Amino acid sequence: MIKFFLMVNKQGQTRLSRYYEQVDLGKRPALEADVVRSCLSRHKDECSFVEHKDYKLVFRQYAGLFIVVGITDTENELSIYELVHNFVEILDKYFSRVVSAEAQIMFNLDRVHLILDEMILNGHVAETNKTRILAPLMVLDKLAEG
Repeated sequence: MIKFFLMVNKQGQTRLSRYYEQVDLGKRPALEADVVRSCLSRHKDECSFVEHKDYKLVFRQYAGLFIVVGITDTENELSIYELVHNFVEILDKYFSRVVSAEAQIMFNLDRVHLILDEMILNGHVAETNKTRILAPLMVLDKLAEG
């Protein structure tokens, strides 16, 4: 099961966070800071899977953004690693060259949350097909235009 999904920049600032289990609002900043510290301090030649407290961290770096996913011990790390890449490909397709535009994500955070919600439901992967994930967004965009 996926416990949380974070997107942070190189400075460690959280740009997107989605929790799939109950975590007190007061404890989230400390948890995020701890997770970000453990991932950002790793070298590029080190593994992208880290055991951290009672869960595993899977992370990938895309330009100036890091995506960190906290999972249970029973979840497959490689499938989550590929899920992260699929998420970035979908963002890239929707926003066209999102990797180079952190600001574009911040100004369209509602759209990014919709994409993530189409992919992950209650901590489980629900959809990976790019066309199906983007379909609701395309409908919203057409309604906004017309």
